[in-house]
Amino acid sequence: MNLMHYSVRCVVVSGTRRDGCRICDNALAAGTQDGREGANGSGPMPAAFVACFEWNKHWAPPDHDLVIRGGPESAEREKGKCMTAWLVRMTMAVCTVLLPAVAAADFVVAQIAPLSGPLAPTGEHMRAGAQLYFDRVNAAGGVHGQKIRMVVRDDGYRIEDTVKLAREAIAKDDPIVLYGIVGTGNIAALVKEGVLDKAGIAAVGLRTGAASLLNPPHPYLFTARASYATEVERMIEQMTTMGMNRIGVFFQDDAFGRDGLVAAEAALRGKGLEIAAQGAYERNTTKVEAAAAAIAAVNPQGVVMVSNTAASTAFVTEYRKRGGDGMLLVLSTTDGPQVVERLGREAAHGLAIAQIVPHPQSRTMPLVREFQETYARGVPAGIEMNHTLLQGYVGGKIIVEALRRAGPNATRATLRDALEGIRNYDLGGIRADFSPTRHTGVDFVDITIIGRDGRLLQ
Repeated sequence: MNLMHYSVRCVVVSGTRRDGCRICDNALAAGTQDGREGANGSGPMPAAFVACFEWNKHWAPPDHDLVIRGGPESAEREKGKCMTAWLVRMTMAVCTVLLPAVAAADFVVAQIAPLSGPLAPTGEHMRAGAQLYFDRVNAAGGVHGQKIRMVVRDDGYRIEDTVKLAREAIAKDDPIVLYGIVGTGNIAALVKEGVLDKAGIAAVGLRTGAASLLNPPHPYLFTARASYATEVERMIEQMTTMGMNRIGVFFQDDAFGRDGLVAAEAALRGKGLEIAAQGAYERNTTKVEAAAAAIAAVNPQGVVMVSNTAASTAFVTEYRKRGGDGMLLVLSTTDGPQVVERLGREAAHGLAIAQIVPHPQSRTMPLVREFQETYARGVPAGIEMNHTLLQGYVGGKIIVEALRRAGPNATRATLRDALEGIRNYDLGGIRADFSPTRHTGVDFVDITIIGRDGRLLQ
């Protein structure tokens, strides 16, 4: 609920109002209303104040008109008489009893993400990362005295559920912002269905870097991460620097995967090369056998993988089983520790992974040191200190900064504008830089590799 505050001075039974009553000049929070107006014209006054005033409605300050009965056409006016000191005290005492202090409403952040299915660890860690930072801020008093509360709905990575649950959250939870939505196709559906535009609500800290959603930037999408094209360019730069000129692409057969495929084609073309082999798999599955066979048959020197954690894990197994020995580099959409857990250290060794946030175990950046300190205070069972968790933490920091800039009476519209106004903001060693023509905000990309001990190395 948005809390409206009234400086109520005098309320009349007919619904008309008069200024000047010094007795009940109180800031009152709107509660159940009965249709009468506060003296400032802001709207219906709280019923609790009506009860207080009705109890003694025949009294008013000197030289003050008060309608005590009848409608506008037959109103009877009486000259108010001066209240005695004890009556003033009694009236104010009743007001105090009837109108306890109302706490400021929470800022609600709604996340629609997979908490079940193959991408459940991604959704859970994105949620937990933002919650870590919100808890830190809430413990320090919140933003403008208001706490941040997260509500989360599980879409299972199903596009139709993302749209349905986003509409449901907007209607029932009245969030000021959406956060942490996972999947290019899922986010594209929200745009296509006009969900964000109709609600006038921004979506921040997204698990996509697709060019189709960034060029030109959608007014309500703030990914707060590098684009897939930036990741792919960095990966191909790494491989060609190592002397590779036969490079394949493994990708998810949907908007996300095709965006990565197009980025790889463009990056290779810029170096006078073409894709040596390619293979796709069906979205939300691990049916990678055909793709692995097609790429292994050509045996390129390196393979760019545009895939999620579950499919990436399956591809490594199937590709190696078929004799493929090329270097494998995968987008940040794959979580390294989960791959090690599923494959084992030996099988996962050598897999290179692009990262859009710094290494969570590093101590070189203030951002990561702060993150580690907050993590040490306690996290839910099953939540690992990984890059996805840190991405969620960064998303939470950007939302909080936008809330601060939007001011104490932040709305969806002022929050969106505040996001767009964040320029060169230091997150702690990396910077957020948004503008009307730039909604990625953060362009950090690093390449890590799984070592023999199963740890990610820089």
